[in-house]
Amino acid sequence: MLADVLTAAPWIISGGGALYIGSRFGVGPRLVWAGIRRDRELARSCIQAARIRRRWPHVAQHLGLVLIDRTAVTAATGSAPAPKPRYVVPKMRVRADSYGVVCTARTVAGVGLPEWQRAARHLADDWRATRVAVTQVKPGKVRVRAVRVDPLSFPTTYAPDPAALVAPKTLDRLPVGLDEYGEPVDLRLSNVAGICICGLPGYGKTSFINNLIVRLSASPAVQFVGLDGKSDDPAQGDYGDLADRFTLLVGDDLEQANKVLGELVQFRRARAASIRTLLGRKNAWQGQFTPDWPLVIVIVDEAHTYFAQVKDGGDKVLKQRNALAAQNAQHVEDLIKKGRSVGILTVLATQKGTGDAIPTQIRDVCSVSLAFACRTIEAAVAGLGEDIRQYPEANPVQLRDPVYVGVATMAVEGRPGFTRVRMPYVPDETAAAVAHHHRDLVATRGQLPAASLLSIGAPDAD
Repeated sequence: MLADVLTAAPWIISGGGALYIGSRFGVGPRLVWAGIRRDRELARSCIQAARIRRRWPHVAQHLGLVLIDRTAVTAATGSAPAPKPRYVVPKMRVRADSYGVVCTARTVAGVGLPEWQRAARHLADDWRATRVAVTQVKPGKVRVRAVRVDPLSFPTTYAPDPAALVAPKTLDRLPVGLDEYGEPVDLRLSNVAGICICGLPGYGKTSFINNLIVRLSASPAVQFVGLDGKSDDPAQGDYGDLADRFTLLVGDDLEQANKVLGELVQFRRARAASIRTLLGRKNAWQGQFTPDWPLVIVIVDEAHTYFAQVKDGGDKVLKQRNALAAQNAQHVEDLIKKGRSVGILTVLATQKGTGDAIPTQIRDVCSVSLAFACRTIEAAVAGLGEDIRQYPEANPVQLRDPVYVGVATMAVEGRPGFTRVRMPYVPDETAAAVAHHHRDLVATRGQLPAASLLSIGAPDAD
């Protein structure tokens, strides 16, 4: 028995010492786990978290984030020295991750969300954080996100196994990336009339669309129609790897694009005429999409190719070209303004979101806008609206550094102002493998069916 105790004594002593060190300096088991995983960034964040825990009572007092209880002072009588006021420090839990720490604290009387937000800059200095954001979880509780490294500067990759990729449970929202605090960001698709994407060439517009297609490719309730304005032959363009998953994919030929857009408008009208009879509702988003009535996503990349007007100089050919471009704009306007309720989502991408690239009657009714790196503030305003002038820290003009390729500025529901989001890169081989694996989910291939009750997956009238 004594021998067993002596054998175990070193482990008991070292374990007790570890517990003491952990409680004394705020080092938790996550640091041990980081060592096992050899995750240096997590280990550094754990050390940062330990420092925050250790210094929190003093920092809270210095920044005025405490309740000063003077009850004992005012109640003191006689000649005895008055007792010192008592400081009530908010209780705070600190959790580390690879980017920094997440702190959850309870508020005290007189110190609420506004006081915490005013102290955010000073917390960032004391915690040695790149930036700090304070939000309210619920009444009486605030959440402080402090990032030690900038999540936007680290490229991410989305490369799912094609065989293991499953359809999303809902098409209402889609994950698109991480924000500047390392938090996941979703993009709402439900009841969205259109998505407008702008930005300089090579900064992530097409990569974002590829990400959208790959994430939805496993769903039989989604069909894709693509117009690639950057390529004569779409099979050789940016979407060539994904061609197997498209119902129809055309290039920059205006006549072909006009034909496809015209058929889509007829298809939209057919759906509008039959939706109440076939679905029993007037809005397709009020229920689930099915293979018989799928969500149709129309992608128009380099949209200005199909809308641009040129000086004709009396040339008959150029006049005909301008007439096609004007009609293309009318068709896309019809799809965006009237296609939402019948399950048609139009995605437009262009280098500059000004009115000469995308007509304002189209751009201004798109429910969602994203801007990758822009060259001028005017281009940023055209893509995101005048409000972006009030948020210079989120201005996409600042995203021109190559380290921010794949980062976009967007308005996120439930958040004030604008948010910068790191979009994951989808490798070409992954995109091709996903599209090939799920090619059988395409309802029709190579051409649009006649615009009737049987078109693009609409159920039979029977």
